Amino acid sequence: MVRLALTLPVAAAVTLASALAAAAAAALDRRGRWPRAVAGWWGRALLAVWGIRVEVAGHENVPPGPAVFAANHGSALDIPLVFGHLPVDFRIIHKRSLYLVPIVGLYLWLAGHIGIDRGNPFRARRSLESASRRIARGTSVVVFPEGTRSPDESVQHFKRGSFVLALAAGVPVVPVSLAGVKRVAPGRFRELRPGRVRLVIHPARATVGRAVDDAATLAEEVRLVVRDGCAASC
Repeated sequence: MVRLALTLPVAAAVTLASALAAAAAAALDRRGRWPRAVAGWWGRALLAVWGIRVEVAGHENVPPGPAVFAANHGSALDIPLVFGHLPVDFRIIHKRSLYLVPIVGLYLWLAGHIGIDRGNPFRARRSLESASRRIARGTSVVVFPEGTRSPDESVQHFKRGSFVLALAAGVPVVPVSLAGVKRVAPGRFRELRPGRVRLVIHPARATVGRAVDDAATLAEEVRLVVRDGCAASC
């Protein structure tokens, strides 16, 4: 608690500086690689400020082409964790309302991250169709298929929408386990504490030859891999 209070001004300064730099980089590089590099620095710096050490396993499982990376979601800490330590040039699929957050929203829009209007099924479907076309053209994405943060260390039901996206684009799904996050962020953000977490990249699940109707089955297959990865790493 005391450490968090002491580091909050530093974390806020790092976030503000990074958001401004990333937004500027995005304006200059519409491919998104420069802002992705800035976001990676932001994630690593923020975790270091809070005393969180990250171990990454499974580099060899990153596919050579575009993919959908599906991770469990237990904390706001997951965002700097994937930006800082997932060794991939990716975009995230996020709530469209984040575009309204000053500076951060500008960065998300300029850098080409994908906002979904969850309150409007028609617009959500149109956004997912657009995302599918972008993935097929070579853009990897990170998704949190639980849809909301898990209240404990369990891995909740994975919604099928992200897997429809992968099947429609014809790209593999890569399960990603974010293990130990609840130990360093057990509940409310003020309970954040120093510690170690692991990011485990599992072998990709192919989608070639599978129909879109198979999305729910694929979602459960990936959830079980993510769940077992979290359990083995704890």
